[in-house]
Amino acid sequence: MSTAGGGRRRQAQVSRRISFSASHRLYSAALGGGPRAPERHRGGAGVVLTSASGGIDPATGMVMNLADLKKYMEEAIMQPLDHKNLDMDVPYFADVVSTTENVAVYIWDNLQKVLPVGVLYKVKVYETDNNIVVYKGE
Repeated sequence: MSTAGGGRRRQAQVSRRISFSASHRLYSAALGGGPRAPERHRGGAGVVLTSASGGIDPATGMVMNLADLKKYMEEAIMQPLDHKNLDMDVPYFADVVSTTENVAVYIWDNLQKVLPVGVLYKVKVYETDNNIVVYKGE
């Protein structure tokens, strides 16, 4: 089977969405609070969109099997974060403020450990419909 485009593989991105529930607090002395400053507690659902990028395999017609991506996301996102207090139950956040930006970095790092090398393109974390963080490992 030949590939279009002069013999090179066509590139594509595939994405899968997953939702998790977690609570966390937004506290840091650097954010203008002391030990007695009120903490901002948040709880609720987060939505994560994980995108993988690569060549479309001529035999399968896929960048990667979305069932495999789902399995990787369960391992890297759901197991460590779902129904957890991020600050108390996830060791990474013991010394890192659990902002949505840092949650995106944490998810990226976890996905890098389980996905095939070089396929992770971006992680998009929806804190709300209006508050979204995109992280590409930079």
